[in-house]
Amino acid sequence: MIPRLRLQQRIENAFRIAPIVTLLGPRQCGKTTIARTIAQERAVTIFDLEDPTDNAALENPKLVLGELQGLIILDEVQRRPDLFPVLRVLVDRPDNATLFLLLGSASPSLVRDVSETLAGRTSFVEMQGFSLDEVGIDAWQRLWLRGGFPRSWLAESDSISLEWRKAFIRTFLERDIPQLGISISAAALSRFWTMIAHYHGQVWNGSAIGRSLGVSEKTVKRYLEILEGTFLVRRLQPWHENLGKRLVKSPKIYIQDSGILHALLGIEDRRSLLSHPSVGASWEGFAIEAVRATFPYGQPFFYATQGGAELDLLLLAHNKRYGFEMKLNEAPTMTRSMRIAIDDLGLEKLFVIYPGAKSYPLAENVSAVPLNALNSLLLD
Repeated sequence: MIPRLRLQQRIENAFRIAPIVTLLGPRQCGKTTIARTIAQERAVTIFDLEDPTDNAALENPKLVLGELQGLIILDEVQRRPDLFPVLRVLVDRPDNATLFLLLGSASPSLVRDVSETLAGRTSFVEMQGFSLDEVGIDAWQRLWLRGGFPRSWLAESDSISLEWRKAFIRTFLERDIPQLGISISAAALSRFWTMIAHYHGQVWNGSAIGRSLGVSEKTVKRYLEILEGTFLVRRLQPWHENLGKRLVKSPKIYIQDSGILHALLGIEDRRSLLSHPSVGASWEGFAIEAVRATFPYGQPFFYATQGGAELDLLLLAHNKRYGFEMKLNEAPTMTRSMRIAIDDLGLEKLFVIYPGAKSYPLAENVSAVPLNALNSLLLD
């Protein structure tokens, strides 16, 4: 059992704000496990809405839930949107002392339904698989290769881990998508997902991807929304500001879990990863997710001009701007693009995240920082 103390604390803090917490993340990322961990300290009732028996028990949800006390966990809540108005009535009772933890693996429809029905009554917490601080900073290479899904990371070998990820992809396409009420060919979505893996870290170009797949731009946009809404793809939005420069205005696309990315690319082990043409893009996405997990309160963007100046990640935190460059290089140095980004954006600090062993300065307020030292960074 790997403790997930930071995530657990975020959920506990969310309950201090609202009586309902909605925990969102992809299937198999550990939502149920963390919910049961939190439940150990409270009187708890759990309903798994994929279980026909539990669903039948909620035939009259107001009557059943209204008699319960303590913490109530509703797993895979996107299957029962009819429960949201009932929850609103229950938590609005003057003497209400009941807390609800909703676990969901599909958005944006789930988020929209919850937000509209439970406005002011719920807090959202998003989770992924294991993060660097959870598995230990010395295990970053294994985390990069296998990704953070618990069963993938904990597998006895790289080959067993890869087989689990392949099965996850297949199950998602053939079972999970239809269960979400989405009518789409598994083969078509599989081809799109694989293509997105090859576009990992690039600026979104829906028309070009559509031409490659022989479908319309509208169709590939829908495919993208499905994968993003199930927390498997991330759109990193560009930073816009009146700088007098022509800025890139389309988002960048990333497969959120590096292990799933590697399975889609056919990468089997560390050797094949380091020799793969997409290794640099893989590192960029992995390091971005690590930074975001370390500083979840920061607003993330990327910055790019039509002239070629780029910044992999811009975080807005504490009313200041912090830059992050991800370099798969044993000894990164200062670049012209970094200097332009510092001047254009007025960065407080710029960190170059690399797979090395020690931190060292590159220029004033610019430092090279090993990935395993992320937790030592302080954003003022």
